[in-house]
Amino acid sequence: MIVNIFFIIFAHIFLQSKLFHFLFIIRSHSQATKPSPERSSQNPLTKMAASNTIVGTINFITLLLSIPIIGAGIWLANEPDNSCVKILQWPLIILGISISVVALLGFVGGCWRITWLLIVYLVAMFILIVLFACLVVLIYLITNKGAGHPAPGRTYLEHDLDDFSGWLRRKVASPYKWNRIRACLNSTDMCSELNQRYRIAQDFFNARLTSIQYGCCMPPAECGYTYINPTYWLTPNNTAASMDCLQWSNDQMQLCFHCDSCKAGLLANLTKEWRSVDIILLITLVVLICVYLIGFCCALRKSKPGDGDTSPRRNKENT
Repeated sequence: MIVNIFFIIFAHIFLQSKLFHFLFIIRSHSQATKPSPERSSQNPLTKMAASNTIVGTINFITLLLSIPIIGAGIWLANEPDNSCVKILQWPLIILGISISVVALLGFVGGCWRITWLLIVYLVAMFILIVLFACLVVLIYLITNKGAGHPAPGRTYLEHDLDDFSGWLRRKVASPYKWNRIRACLNSTDMCSELNQRYRIAQDFFNARLTSIQYGCCMPPAECGYTYINPTYWLTPNNTAASMDCLQWSNDQMQLCFHCDSCKAGLLANLTKEWRSVDIILLITLVVLICVYLIGFCCALRKSKPGDGDTSPRRNKENT
């Protein structure tokens, strides 16, 4: 739906712009008369229309580049873990919308030859690109850790809070923040669906679950609990292996949501998803920088009053 709105806005501006008017005049003129190639190549109207086409194409590409940014934010917002934490999705959505708005300003300024609007476009887009680059670097730095370690006697990896960056740990360290996140996670069906999907212990242990399911829906492997079903385990005689062993509860509303392993599993999930998003953002950033540099050169050229000026006064001065 967002993509359709962008295309409708762009099409409306295009139809109202000088670019469309010039293309229509050129087509009508070419049907009426067939000028020589030498004469048509020197037609200032053709030059201006071609220049407007370049500006329109550049800003249209910029508008398209905002789609993966907005899409990444929407995808994260629909993921259960990110929807509970609410860190990255809204900055991405706001950044993508801002880039699309600035691209429209650049299109209008280029087609109508509004110098001050082109200056606003260049400055605003430069600021957005810098913010975009900082965001890409920040995501890389905070997701560079958290590799995990093999769980004793299991085929999956377990995570500790110390595996992650301090910035991420602070997002779940506060009891107030974690209680809100825990309540949100507990309202999902990520644990209850395990009981419906896996009936046999071997199938469950061989399954590829998410890190947050390993951390929140079952006790840590080092505790030595005996499997009954994915969310119900028999307590061993000795539960002093770690504090998480004491935090586990067979109460379906508690499970291991109070455990540090649950916090670590959440951060592991966030790290994995953010890494995938960061790759998309990095590619988008590189293309956006290239398009901006081309647009910068075209904007400087179009801002010159003598370039493509076809006014009667200008023609009189030339004669």
